[in-house]
Amino acid sequence: MVSENAKSGESSGLRVGFAGLGTMGAFMSANLLSAGFPLTVWNRTPGRAEHLVVVGATEATSPAALARSCDVVVTCLTDSPQVEEVLFGRDGLAEGLSPGALLIDCSTLSPLKAQEFGQRLALQSVAMLDAPVSGGSEGAKNATLTILVGGEEADFERASGVLDAMGRTVTLLGPLGAGQWAKAINQVILAGVYLGVAEGVTLGLKAGLDVEGVISALSGGAAGSWVLENRSQRMIDDDYPLGFKIALHRKDLAIGLDLARSVGAVLPVSSLAATFEDGLIAQGHGDEDNSALARAIRQLSGL
Repeated sequence: MVSENAKSGESSGLRVGFAGLGTMGAFMSANLLSAGFPLTVWNRTPGRAEHLVVVGATEATSPAALARSCDVVVTCLTDSPQVEEVLFGRDGLAEGLSPGALLIDCSTLSPLKAQEFGQRLALQSVAMLDAPVSGGSEGAKNATLTILVGGEEADFERASGVLDAMGRTVTLLGPLGAGQWAKAINQVILAGVYLGVAEGVTLGLKAGLDVEGVISALSGGAAGSWVLENRSQRMIDDDYPLGFKIALHRKDLAIGLDLARSVGAVLPVSSLAATFEDGLIAQGHGDEDNSALARAIRQLSGL
């Protein structure tokens, strides 16, 4: 049976490219294929595209080659330097993007950088949406991501089928850069929620309670949250398989703290979380899931 998304992808006529097949991008690109979009993919590290090629994707030899074959290109990369290199470096996307093409950048970076990249692309009549995502690897796999979008409404409408194939809640929040502002706020809020859940779990463990039972009871009340439901067990077990790297959250939190300074906002909880994350990264835990923030609270509590 063909899904409604698949019908939409097949009937749209859009040729889609995807650059960046990491933890998030591999799932997001697979969902575009499932939605019926003709898909071309590229990744810096060889071998990451094989599972996609098997089910119908075409692998490009360079970002420029990918862009030449696509109307819409999605990027999901680590940080501003990587986005700039893939866009404007040798054999970059900008070399292959035709006038009228659309770039959707799902990376997390500074709003100012997003605006800069958009302005540079506009010089060759290429439109851009900044569209950072939230929801972790689970959301990427299940196409339930929250996608926070900045850009022109006409470009947002043109991209709607592509964005809907990757996420459940897709919102245009303002001009280019607005998506990155929203993502920074998201990461600031998450810093406090992760710390709160870590402290609650640690308190329950120190008290000798059935912490799993306590969490189950709390989940339906005011303390309920995605972190409590999906990450508290990891904190109880003191085991943090990858969902979203703590090093990447620290990178995102740096953006949020820089933005806060630029507008005169004070973020004491985020600053504390950043300090804990710096310590965990120094201890070699940077590649663990962000719920590993609980390590810091457990260590301070003698667990």
